[in-house]
Formats: sequence, structure tokens, C-alpha cells
Amino acid sequence: MQRKKAVIDTAIARADRDQGLLLVLTGSGKGKSTSAFGMMARSLGHGMKVGVAQFIKGRSDTGEEGFFRRDPNVTWHVLGEGFTWETQNLARDSETVQRGWAVAREMLRDPSLGLVVLDEITYPLKYGWLDIASVLDDLAGRPPMQHVVITGRAAPDALIEAADTVTELRDVKHAFRAGIRAQQGVDL
Repeated sequence: MQRKKAVIDTAIARADRDQGLLLVLTGSGKGKSTSAFGMMARSLGHGMKVGVAQFIKGRSDTGEEGFFRRDPNVTWHVLGEGFTWETQNLARDSETVQRGWAVAREMLRDPSLGLVVLDEITYPLKYGWLDIASVLDDLAGRPPMQHVVITGRAAPDALIEAADTVTELRDVKHAFRAGIRAQQGVDL
């Protein structure tokens, strides 16, 4: 343990910069958005203001939104109309994403926001509804101490390369496959 402590103390001493981080939570496993919302709670606990842009998801009845929307330091936008397999209208989905990105871009330009969560934005990138180069430019141009968390499956390689921290959640087992509906407090 003494040797381990020395290694860890050396690594901590070497980390001598502060900057806004770009975090990507991706993969097929459950918990990407939940992890982002945990970072929201942490940020709010430190007195930061937080912005949320939810792409794809079109519901406004989740527990997270119900809880966080009450906080005056949270700006929450549900920008989608539902999952693409539900809407069945790719042209409209693409237009909805473009309008949503305009909202998200404004949050990325707002220096009062310490954390911006771009929930489920990997899907519009994957489907080509958003130009990855433009998104990366907007992310690079954000205020220097603004943190951004991006969630969604199949994060593009260019986004992973640009990120400071990437976590891939892996699906090992899921209750839904056993016929269990999404449960309040866990899934909703």
C-alpha cells in the first residue's frame, strides 16, 4: 500500500491544470444518461449552473427531469420527439435535431453554465443529421471552464478522439429482455 500511495501521490502532483472537460459516455449498457445526471447533482452541489439538452427522447415525465427542473440553476430542454423507430419520419427527425442543436449551441456559448449535458446526441451524429465537424467546432469554442457530458450509443471516433474522458458502458444483462417493463426510479 505504501508503494501504491507513492504512485498515486505522484500522479496527483503531476495533474496541475484546470480546464473544462469533454466527457463521453457511450456503449450498449444502461446508465449513460444516469451517470450524466449524477454529474449534474455534483455540479449543483458546488453551486454551478447546469444546462441539459435532451436529443431524441421526447418525454417530459422522467424522474430526473421532475427533480432537476425545480432547481433554479438548471435549464432543461427536451428537444426530441421520441425515438426514431417511433416517429417514423426521418425528415422531421432531422429538422427537429437541427432546431435542437441551435438551442444546445447557445448553451455552449453561455459562460454562466458550468456543465452542459448533451443527452443522446450520438444518434443524430450517427445518422448524419448533425455535422460532426461543426459540433466539434462548437465544443472547442465553448467557455474554457465549461464541462460537457455527451451520452449515447455508438459515439463517433472523432468525438472520442476529441474527448478528455470516455467511458464505454457494456450491456451484460438487462431486465427488459426478461419481459420486465421500464421501472420508475430505475428506468424512468
